[in-house]
Amino acid sequence: MTTDNTAARGAAPKNAPKDTPPTADRPVVELRGAGKSYGNIRALHGVDLAVHPGKVTCVLGDNGAGKSTLIKIISGLHQHTEGEFLVDGEPVRFTTPREALDRGIATVYQDLATVPLMPVWRNFFLGSEMTKGPWPFRRLDIARMKRTADEELRNMGIVLDDLEQPIGTLSGGQRQCVAIARAVYFGARVLILDEPTAALGVKQSGVVLKYIAAARDRGLGVIFITHNPHHAYMVGDHFSVLRLGTLELSAARDEVTLEELTNHMAGGAELAALKHELSQVRGVDVEELPDAEDLTASAAPAAAPSEGKS
Repeated sequence: MTTDNTAARGAAPKNAPKDTPPTADRPVVELRGAGKSYGNIRALHGVDLAVHPGKVTCVLGDNGAGKSTLIKIISGLHQHTEGEFLVDGEPVRFTTPREALDRGIATVYQDLATVPLMPVWRNFFLGSEMTKGPWPFRRLDIARMKRTADEELRNMGIVLDDLEQPIGTLSGGQRQCVAIARAVYFGARVLILDEPTAALGVKQSGVVLKYIAAARDRGLGVIFITHNPHHAYMVGDHFSVLRLGTLELSAARDEVTLEELTNHMAGGAELAALKHELSQVRGVDVEELPDAEDLTASAAPAAAPSEGKS
């Protein structure tokens, strides 16, 4: 059964505090020493993270670094077992993703939760369809949903010739952008993007990065989960690098270079070891690669301030 949905774009989530509107100086979402353990396995430990309105917070890390666990805590899928989780300065402990969504925290996963054979406009309102008419003669308001979907997509700079086409016929980048526009329309204040460029080519990745910047410019706090430091550095305002479940680096854009960010992602010691191994391979010239001392030195100074940052 569908329910009437007349929510306007930008409407406040129903559980959001009315007397404490977020400002650029106050985080919408904040983690303080947060961690998660599964029995004897500690997947995340001592993580500080602050997400501000109109800022892109990039969370980077290799496979197994703890990125997925972090997403699950913020999106309400799992509960943290240590530290604090605050929304608008208020400690929270979500038990379901719906509770997080009601507070304006929306997550766009890699699979996008779309139905490939359904039209674009149906996927835009999937699960929150607009209806019209009195009960028991209530029916879908198709014209209004098409009109609204087209308007909201255009507001994000997304122009589609035919909203009736199955969303599965769109490119990966276009589907990501539709999912972002949908989250913005339904009142998201914090948008979590789970590796949105991981399976995309260069051109489509650029399209997604453009709409991440557009979401930031509309005042959303964006958490951009990625393992690609080049993509992160193009749109990021703050960078947090996870390594084996702990915070390896927390730095603003003006405090870290792309080279330093890349070194932290791979780990200076690992890069130095890789250079040594490559030097043993015939036909590989390692003379132009930085020395081990340079690699470890470039990583160490930037990592130190992370202990006191969020």
